[in-house]
Amino acid sequence: MLGAIAGDIIGSTREFNPVKTTEFPLFTESSTFTDDSVLTVAVADCILNNGRYEYYLKEYGNRFPNAGYGGMFSNWLAANTCQPYNSFGNGSAMRVSPVGFAFDTLEEVLSQAKASAIVTHNHPEGIKGAQAVAAAVFLAKSEHGKDDIREFCQDRFGYDLSLKLDEIRPGYFFDVTCQGSVPQSIIAFLESENYEDAVRKAVSLGGDADTMACIAGSIAEAYYGEVPGSIVSEVRRILDTSLMDIVDEFYERFA
Repeated sequence: MLGAIAGDIIGSTREFNPVKTTEFPLFTESSTFTDDSVLTVAVADCILNNGRYEYYLKEYGNRFPNAGYGGMFSNWLAANTCQPYNSFGNGSAMRVSPVGFAFDTLEEVLSQAKASAIVTHNHPEGIKGAQAVAAAVFLAKSEHGKDDIREFCQDRFGYDLSLKLDEIRPGYFFDVTCQGSVPQSIIAFLESENYEDAVRKAVSLGGDADTMACIAGSIAEAYYGEVPGSIVSEVRRILDTSLMDIVDEFYERFA
């Protein structure tokens, strides 16, 4: 889960200031955590307490109201009900990584990923994006190879993961849909050599940088086994302490 949060923080300065290169400073004075981190921790806390995803997402979203949520999610936070709004945005995918780490079978992971998504993102593409990321995390932590992860995501979800980043990058633009950002984020992981490289490659596409680095980073942590200590130190410095406490509790339970 630190892999997702670190990716969010690293990508936060490039969401509206895109780059098309892997050469950029990982952290700056403007680096911050965003809604990706807040809602990832909300999902983790929900799992820790066997709660209801919609309640935890609302609680955390309202506790951190200025984290940069999309318009539809902000309206959902303000509403008196918890009715989903048929979204296929990548918000369902950015927050789902704790599911891939916490559950013991692929079937459980797919079921819980769907459950975490449909409380807001009940569009088929929103569900699929969450399931794809959670499944990739689960397969990566279970020591499956990159070819296995690629094949499963292609066969199960219909994503085309055959393109290379160098083919995608020139014409890629800001896209907050699952179908327009999740496959590209998975490819960034598949082409990576280590955790940092995965995050840099995700940001280098010049898209929704914090979310794409969050997704690629979550899979990379599961696959490579750790987030470098220098990056973890920056996350601990930047992340709200109450959120970090949940992260630590999650690792104690599931690491």
